Amino acid sequence: MPLTNLLDYLERTAARLPDKPAFVGEDCQFTFQQVRDAAQRLGCALAQLSPRRNGPVAVFVDRTPANLVAFQGVLYAGHYYVPLDKQMPLARMRSILETLQPVALVYSAGEEETAQALSDFCPLLKDTAGFSHPLQEEVLAQRRAGVLDTDPAYILFTSGSTGVPKGIVASHHSILDFCEWIAQAEEITEEDVFGNQAPFYFDASVKDLYPALRCGATLVVLPKKSFSFPLVLVEQMDTWGVTVLNWAASAFHLLANSGVLEKRAPATLRLVATGGESLRAKQLNRWRAALPQVRYINMYGPTEIGVDCTWYPIQREFADDEPIPIGRACANMEVFLLDQEMRPVPPGQAGELCVRGSGLAQGYFGQWDKTQAAFIQDPRNPYYPDRIYRTGDLAVMDEEGVFTFLTRQDGQIKHMGYRIELGEIETVLSSVPALEEIACLFDGEKDRIHCVYTGAEDPKTLAKTARALLPRYMVPNFYHQLEAMPHNPNGKIDRPKLKEAFIHGTPDGL
Repeated sequence: MPLTNLLDYLERTAARLPDKPAFVGEDCQFTFQQVRDAAQRLGCALAQLSPRRNGPVAVFVDRTPANLVAFQGVLYAGHYYVPLDKQMPLARMRSILETLQPVALVYSAGEEETAQALSDFCPLLKDTAGFSHPLQEEVLAQRRAGVLDTDPAYILFTSGSTGVPKGIVASHHSILDFCEWIAQAEEITEEDVFGNQAPFYFDASVKDLYPALRCGATLVVLPKKSFSFPLVLVEQMDTWGVTVLNWAASAFHLLANSGVLEKRAPATLRLVATGGESLRAKQLNRWRAALPQVRYINMYGPTEIGVDCTWYPIQREFADDEPIPIGRACANMEVFLLDQEMRPVPPGQAGELCVRGSGLAQGYFGQWDKTQAAFIQDPRNPYYPDRIYRTGDLAVMDEEGVFTFLTRQDGQIKHMGYRIELGEIETVLSSVPALEEIACLFDGEKDRIHCVYTGAEDPKTLAKTARALLPRYMVPNFYHQLEAMPHNPNGKIDRPKLKEAFIHGTPDGL
């Protein structure tokens, strides 16, 4: 039978490999059979709370395997899950729940106080209570029968440009389609072990969760604190026999910059895929020098298109200052470039990267205006409804159809009369050996470029180097050296915070 529900992955694998570890963490682990049993019971508990079907269920997440089981329980109830970082400010949580009006909030031990502070929005359910709820197979069958593959599977909230969180609605169909492709592209088998780095409220975690359930691989939740101790992290990866990493580029860069790969490289790795931010060649080259036998892939895709829409297997050498392409479209997806008049652009010319295909999200929950602005009719097709997503990212395509990311549209500036991509400055300066992380900002009012960085290079020396590497009109006007770069919850450089500090003049928060 065709796949119509993400639960199909769990059920097929639990029947085939019931006693194999599915999710492993510091505090607990679950076999595939245990995942199925606990999730079905939680589904029954949620169904008992409300006759409503196909509604949102908020789930507190904190990097424990129990969170992943709870997600499956929400799906068994015929609902869709909404991961909420339990460290999120309470005001932001309330804003999200006010938008959602959820069926329930699922929480874990130690989260009772925060959950109670949100109890005015919906009923509360402790995950362990749900995992032990009496099983009611008729209820599960009834709920399951009402779910279509076009129904939502989950909502991920991201920050909006106006400060109001945007809930991106992903369907079963779009994630099933993506996972069928990535499982083959990454050649995942039941022998693989995923080393999960991405938070569960971040779409990159989907590349670990559902391919693991599909193929019978084991997902190991790497402890967050271990990323502050790279040698410990590598030792843990070896202990668990991690073979596959789907990491944010920032985490990939962090391990490269730590120097640990030259001392002890992970022994069992066979594949590393990065995404979320631009992959830097200097850090990639450190990985490849330490682990030349590993397969490396650069991936690209905003949350609005499911997970990723392009991929680029690394098959050649790159200079430290050379940009890494984002590649070609994933299966059943099309990526193309449009200019400001919404016309296709030729190879070699920059344009806004747009996407069509099965991965497109349903839109933004409860925000029709934002949905209609970002998900539009394909201007190339005037004949029937044909949605595309405007990413807001600028890219260029070469003659062979390979795309290279340039910057966000708001990262394109006009300085000294020239149009400049801030991402290009970052790419060039990232080749400086002593630099680790770098972000360039533009002060439009004063027509000044700021370079914020971490690493051993002092500002005067870096300024001299920049003048040697960049055209005069691209050389930053100011250099700010930090001990540590601020990151947002998704692991990306927190550029709004840097702008507050160095352009708006409030550096105390760094």
